Amino acid sequence: MPRDIPPLAEVRRITEKKRDAWWTVMLVDPVATPLVRWTARYTRATPNQLTWGAFLVGLGSAACFAQGDWRWLLLGAVLYHVSFIFDCMDGKLARLTGTGSVFGAWLDFVFDRIRVLVCSIALMGGQYARTDDVLYLWLALAVASLDALRYIDSLEIFKIRHGMRKQIKARMRAARKAENQAELAFMEDLLRENPEADLETDRDTVAPLEPVAAVEATAAPDTPAAAGAGAGAGAEAPVQVPTPRRPAVVDLHQEFRRRFPWWVRCRNLLQRHRIRAHLISGIEFQMGVFIIGPALDAVVATTVVSGALLLVFELAIIYKLLLSTRDFTRTINSFETADRFPATTAVNS
Repeated sequence: MPRDIPPLAEVRRITEKKRDAWWTVMLVDPVATPLVRWTARYTRATPNQLTWGAFLVGLGSAACFAQGDWRWLLLGAVLYHVSFIFDCMDGKLARLTGTGSVFGAWLDFVFDRIRVLVCSIALMGGQYARTDDVLYLWLALAVASLDALRYIDSLEIFKIRHGMRKQIKARMRAARKAENQAELAFMEDLLRENPEADLETDRDTVAPLEPVAAVEATAAPDTPAAAGAGAGAGAEAPVQVPTPRRPAVVDLHQEFRRRFPWWVRCRNLLQRHRIRAHLISGIEFQMGVFIIGPALDAVVATTVVSGALLLVFELAIIYKLLLSTRDFTRTINSFETADRFPATTAVNS
């Protein structure tokens, strides 16, 4: 008997990420999301079973790549895309049915890395067997290395950003012991939750996201003290009504936005379509090497171009991290200044 699953529009809201790779948004989600709804409604498949399915189809793709002939390369490219669709479906199914697990996330990550490694060896090995060109052996090593570099770099950057946020939150918790201290939020989190926010043109939308200092309590306007100030010594004491406070916002990408204001406009345009600004990530790199290159029978050219673009965007992320660490240092210094001069305490972001 079919299970009670929400309509497709609600399934999209639950399962699709607010920001994702353009390849996923344009070429995977339109297929994967309806399939996830059908799978959840009519089958008892689990996310881990889909992960295994993606892995096995990926191995089938590698077997096709190893043949070397263009017709086999084309079939391998199609199978690799099918494998990636299954790979996206496991997470969507977990979010839709609430059946995700830590082990499932680990299994998905490990199988992804193995699939890339096996397909790299098969694709380049098949071309080497066909042409005897040693360049393909170097390309196999380059593809595996770039994929590993991408994910190692991503994990390290995540750890550094997490550490910076943790330190700022610790300093803010100490500062909140003082009266009327504002709460803390990070600009990147607010922008992630509100992708329609436009930092350049839409001031009304962005206003709640701007850094603010703590607000003092004010007298209620309908109290006797407010209505007749100076009415005499016997007047009632003013009633203090705490003014609602917006959270103080720490922006760890402030310098990057100041140096590259055009990036904000590009980000807004892309995120209106759920596309993240990091246009060439590990996903697009894999699709270039294992789908576009084999399908066009241009393995060398697409691998070189995909690898170069991946490196460019990774260097951009590293540079953005460098500027973010400078914003972090200024933020920490602002807390230290506030400690030395408590009479003028404010959150500086």
